[in-house]
Amino acid sequence: MTSPLNLVSLERVSKAHGTTVLLDDVSLGIAAGERIGVVGRNGGGKSTLLSVITGAEPPDEGRVTMRGGTALGVLDQSGTLPPGATVHDVVLSGFDAEHEWAADAAVRSVLTGLELDRLGLDAPVAPMSGGERRRVALAAQLVRPLDLLVLDEPTNHLDVEGVAWLAEYVKARAGGLLVVTHDRWFLDEVCTTTWEVADGSVRAYEGGYAAYTLARAERARIASVTEERRLNLVRKELAWLRRGPPARTSKPKFRIEAAQALIADEPPARDSMQLANFAARRLGKTVYELEDVGYAVPTEDGPRTLFSHLDWNVGPGDRIGVVGVNGAGKTSLLKLLVGENEPDAGRVTVGQTVSVAYLSQHVTELPPGARVLEAVQEVSRIARLGNQEVSASTLAERFGFAANRQWTPVGDLSGGERRRLQLLRLLMAEPNVLVLDEPTNDLDIDTLTALEDLLDGFPGTVLVVSHDRYFVDRVCDTVVALLGDGSLAQLPGGVEEYLRRRAAGQAQLSTPSGGGSAAPAAPQVSAADTRAARKEVQKLERRMLKLDGEEKKLHEQLLAAATDHTKVADLNAQLLAVQAEKDQVETAWLEAAELAEG
Repeated sequence: MTSPLNLVSLERVSKAHGTTVLLDDVSLGIAAGERIGVVGRNGGGKSTLLSVITGAEPPDEGRVTMRGGTALGVLDQSGTLPPGATVHDVVLSGFDAEHEWAADAAVRSVLTGLELDRLGLDAPVAPMSGGERRRVALAAQLVRPLDLLVLDEPTNHLDVEGVAWLAEYVKARAGGLLVVTHDRWFLDEVCTTTWEVADGSVRAYEGGYAAYTLARAERARIASVTEERRLNLVRKELAWLRRGPPARTSKPKFRIEAAQALIADEPPARDSMQLANFAARRLGKTVYELEDVGYAVPTEDGPRTLFSHLDWNVGPGDRIGVVGVNGAGKTSLLKLLVGENEPDAGRVTVGQTVSVAYLSQHVTELPPGARVLEAVQEVSRIARLGNQEVSASTLAERFGFAANRQWTPVGDLSGGERRRLQLLRLLMAEPNVLVLDEPTNDLDIDTLTALEDLLDGFPGTVLVVSHDRYFVDRVCDTVVALLGDGSLAQLPGGVEEYLRRRAAGQAQLSTPSGGGSAAPAAPQVSAADTRAARKEVQKLERRMLKLDGEEKKLHEQLLAAATDHTKVADLNAQLLAVQAEKDQVETAWLEAAELAEG
């Protein structure tokens, strides 16, 4: 079967901005129906690649060709919308009559999934927030019948539920997709190919983020002399991906020999018990206690209650992710904890030894006249993070500021670099409590991996509000949800449980009586059932390893008997039987592991 003709082809394309070469002799193509994720460091050329592909920028050298008649849609990061336009004008202007889009289930799905029905179709776009304008611009592209949809950071300003909806929608589309995003769950869920833009080149990997991580780890292993530190981070993340419970990873992704070899001797990402004990020595018994807290925010229609009779305890060493619908009060909750807001009723008690570092969504406190290293050293020259001492320069390098970049004026940094610098300054202060509001905004995947590695050894309490479900699953041990009804509910099943409950319309969840926990709607699993499930998990894992060995042996026998057709047929039948049993065992492993985690 011949491969499909490319919608877009790049032939020996080069592109530079000033003296920085972003694309160097790049040749690649996008086929019809292909879904490609683009990853790479901030400033590495991802957006430039998209601009060259879409024709927004011409290449300095080489040629870009697009198949005739290709319908192309582009969502860039500018957020520019026509002045004086309404939501209807931007999103539905391509329809001749109202009944055309009203009768189209896909269009209605877009309006609902991106919450434009709440904004109102007649709402003017000019006074909208950046996030609202972004959703309007995204909807305008999604409702069109396009051969190729090009999206630059489409998950920005979407909550967890919105990101999940967008993933399902673009997977169901018939056209091709090219997307730049740092959302690793989205990459893994949606993309069939991953492009890594680095050092002027574009490397292609088959599969989503998990497959890309494996391939990059293998490439790093081969070139380990110069890439040893990065390899350690990638291996560590890979081990977490493989060993994580199904509630976090949905299925075991690495059932091939290369992955097993890479993670065979890799320890768990963190020792939660040891960190909790260390945190208790630093923090004592109390971090935050909320007792009967009530809090409301003013609106045009009068005060809107965010929390009512809220009780919640946050202890030493807790690592908690906070999710919820837009406007439910996630940021307000964090501000109550750090003292930026005062409750209308009840009491917020802060432990006497708490030293909190609060990362807000706004980068405002950086000294614009200082250079990067000076801005970090302004806080401290040496920081003790976990059991290691790190200099300001070393930590800056781990967060993507190479030695020459550390002398760049803060005012010349990009948005992503300023976000990284903000995190650096917080960590150099050696806090024992981290309160992070959307920490993944504007960070590239390598920086996220470095941050996760640092948090693995952080001996304190971590509270995270984030729409990045991969980051929440990776960093947090528990997840709580705000659903807009004034209560706080613990979710033993993490983000997946949150989405299930939202889909089932379970907005009313019981509030926790303390300890940051609430009575979940799902039935509880007995301790005996949990122990039995854990034994079953171990048994099934041993069986999977045995089947791996049998499969490897059969492959070797098939290779040796390549000229004996009778024997090949017999061995192939055995191989198919082993592979079928592996599928059954993996399914049983998933069910048992989920029960063991319950």
